[in-house]
Amino acid sequence: MESILIIGLGFFAQGLFFIRTIAQWFKSEKEGEVISPVIYWQISLVASIMMLTYGILRHDFAIVMGQSLVYGIYIRNLQLKNVWTKMHWAIKVLALAIPVAYWVWLLTSGSFANILHNEDVSLFWMIWGTTAQVVFISRFFYQWIHSENKKESYFPLGFWIISTCGSLMIFTYSIIRLDPVLFAAHSLGLFTYMRNIALHYGKSSLFDRLSKIPMLNKVIGKVSDKIK
Repeated sequence: MESILIIGLGFFAQGLFFIRTIAQWFKSEKEGEVISPVIYWQISLVASIMMLTYGILRHDFAIVMGQSLVYGIYIRNLQLKNVWTKMHWAIKVLALAIPVAYWVWLLTSGSFANILHNEDVSLFWMIWGTTAQVVFISRFFYQWIHSENKKESYFPLGFWIISTCGSLMIFTYSIIRLDPVLFAAHSLGLFTYMRNIALHYGKSSLFDRLSKIPMLNKVIGKVSDKIK
């Protein structure tokens, strides 16, 4: 029962990550250019905390490190979108305190040593999984540097190229780890990464083909307007 609940938590967290990606892709597809919506970063914060929890419960060093390294960039993008200061103070305190509390607990309770010496993962695959996570989350450092230079939150082309490479590496890791959460997430995410690359190169929106259907076009427009 405990393992089912842990896997369920992981699926829920990855479900949120997938929703953020779909929201970003949908908005970009409608606008015909790559967009960085606020909701992408808001969902990222919640999903990252949940995925960090999942990584700790699964004793998975790759997941714990990956989520820890990228967390602050989510907050920075909310600052660049001028949203962070408008959030309720209690939410901001929780967003900052939970990851710190997790790491204090990991280091003081001895649990971090258990994650590093997980007998279910060989040294090679732990290194592979950690490298895959580093590659995958490095896209956010790349995005962050470019956003700081532009003084606004946006997704450069390299973000999606790195996303694709890192996702393929994690997909391989998920098969070895028999991790259905990572397997499902990185199977579904590849489509949106490649579509964003196509939009960067000026490919026409998939929604252009639906513009001849007034009712459907209207629904797409209303959904897009809700994504800020």
